[in-house]
Amino acid sequence: MSRPCVLAYRALGLGDLLTAVPALRGLRDAFPDHRVVLAAPAALAPLAALSGAVDDVIDTRPMAVPACSGADVAVNLHGRGPASHRAVLASQPRRMIAFAAPDVPWHGPEWHEHEHEVARWCRLLEESGVPADPSRLDLPPPPPAGPRGATVIHPGAASGARRWPTGRWAAVAAAEREAGRRVVVTGSADERPLAEAVARGGRLGDDAVLAGRTDLAGLAAVVAGAGRVLCGDTGVAHLATAFGVPSVVLFGPTPPEEWGPPPERAQHVVLHRDGRGDPHGAAPDPGLLAITVDDVLAVTSRRSRRIHPGNPKAMGITDKISGRVKQAAGDLADDPSLRRDGRKDERKGEAKDEMARAEERADEKAEEVARLERRG
Repeated sequence: MSRPCVLAYRALGLGDLLTAVPALRGLRDAFPDHRVVLAAPAALAPLAALSGAVDDVIDTRPMAVPACSGADVAVNLHGRGPASHRAVLASQPRRMIAFAAPDVPWHGPEWHEHEHEVARWCRLLEESGVPADPSRLDLPPPPPAGPRGATVIHPGAASGARRWPTGRWAAVAAAEREAGRRVVVTGSADERPLAEAVARGGRLGDDAVLAGRTDLAGLAAVVAGAGRVLCGDTGVAHLATAFGVPSVVLFGPTPPEEWGPPPERAQHVVLHRDGRGDPHGAAPDPGLLAITVDDVLAVTSRRSRRIHPGNPKAMGITDKISGRVKQAAGDLADDPSLRRDGRKDERKGEAKDEMARAEERADEKAEEVARLERRG
């Protein structure tokens, strides 16, 4: 006799899957004798398998009726309805768990605006009688790919509103390279020109551009082996959270209180100006543009918990650049005092870099201990 089925409908993207992992694990625990089927894009199947909560993935486009009729229980983890409710109901499940949607009509738990995405779906289950723990975000890392311990820069995002300017990412890449770190730039095939522009501006080699050279499973393996991840509010940020890889995530139109990493996980730092905008807009959000290169470098050089854009931070790279400019100006003006000041600034920058590297090594050891403790 075939096993009864639990259908989870979340026909969305990478970050959407990863924020739903705690809810999926709640379903797995609540229905141990059922087959848990996820209706989502087929490309997500390798990551869904890492969760240990999903038996099968049915390739499903957004708002399409899932090809899984007659499920014992169907859960709408896609949205508040009505369109997603109707798509799930069209598959004729015996029972549906979903938020209230008067237009369907459907009675269920109330949708709360501005709720964190992870908490939202766990609450839906909790209020429907299914326990779900929002802290269960971790995934077992796949075998790492790419250079171990590299800085991964992921400059792309699904919309222009969440894409930080290319030149700024290039400046960050250059600073990471100058600090002695290996840097790779990731993205989809469509984002390869963007990644190449970042690599050119950062004076990275051609082999640093991984955009278009990895599938989703390969991208996950690169992130799993990274030393740190620098990115915007996109799916790669959630991969870093899932694998416990230190990250700096730049938020613009959407507050991190709704889509960011858990605040208690100190290895993940969010940068955000207060306010919100249109996450689907074509132009970079003004709040995102308010984040400067110095804001990002203040984190990467100091590994501080949370930096608010605009805070003045003494950084080695800034002192070194200032020192070299002064020395060049001193040479042009034949001014010995200006050259001396330049050499002094450059030495100060080198000393700050060395101190930051020592702090970073200590932080990495602490983070390694924390990851091992979480994995038991």
